[in-house]
Amino acid sequence: MLRRFLLLALAAALAVPVGAIAWLFWLPDVTALKKRPPETTAYIELRRVEAARKKKPFHLRWEWTPYDSISENLRDAVVMAEDDTFWRHGGVEWEALKEAGAKDWKEKRMAAGASTITMQLARNLYLSPSKNPLRKLKEILIAKRLEKTLGKRRILELYLNTVEWGKDLFGCEAAARAYFGKSAADLTPGEAVAMAVVLPNPRRWDAGKGGPYVERNSSRIIGRMIASGQWLGADVSTTTAVEAETGP
Repeated sequence: MLRRFLLLALAAALAVPVGAIAWLFWLPDVTALKKRPPETTAYIELRRVEAARKKKPFHLRWEWTPYDSISENLRDAVVMAEDDTFWRHGGVEWEALKEAGAKDWKEKRMAAGASTITMQLARNLYLSPSKNPLRKLKEILIAKRLEKTLGKRRILELYLNTVEWGKDLFGCEAAARAYFGKSAADLTPGEAVAMAVVLPNPRRWDAGKGGPYVERNSSRIIGRMIASGQWLGADVSTTTAVEAETGP
């Protein structure tokens, strides 16, 4: 009896790491994403479940728009704000991950993300917001597959169309209409930057209302875009540009 109990305990103990390894190395087939938008995402389903658990309505606002119908202002602003080496890396910024790991170790918590746009897309489509090393490793593996299969332009198109941009709000088209009452194709440089800077926490900050956080970080991103020659707004000071484009 004792021997049987020990064997069962050993099997149970082994099942956890074996299951974790199996989960880690099972990767989704992303080939269909080359030609078709996803029918849903992990984050959309997560918010749906959260709303149901709280017995609150979930009114999904999500509308697909092609890459060429997304304002260049928004494409450039999001890349500058979220991943300024996007067009050069292979899906993962190893040096940034190393620095984030050192910071997390020092603070004894998963604080720094260092996720590229490709890694964020992997998380948005297939994973969850949970912060743990195993999820981060799977995010990296999926990101490498996305880069190999889809290419940069398609990855950015998918990201802009699936990223969470507010409560029940996903993708740049629905977000542009919710925040500014216009299509993502018609966003001004300042509006685009305001939308880009709320991405770290879009359920907390509102691109349309602005506020200290949006204005401060818009100034920072506009300054970087001016320095790199990507700013398409008025040729004025950074502060004036933010006030003119995004309002008080």
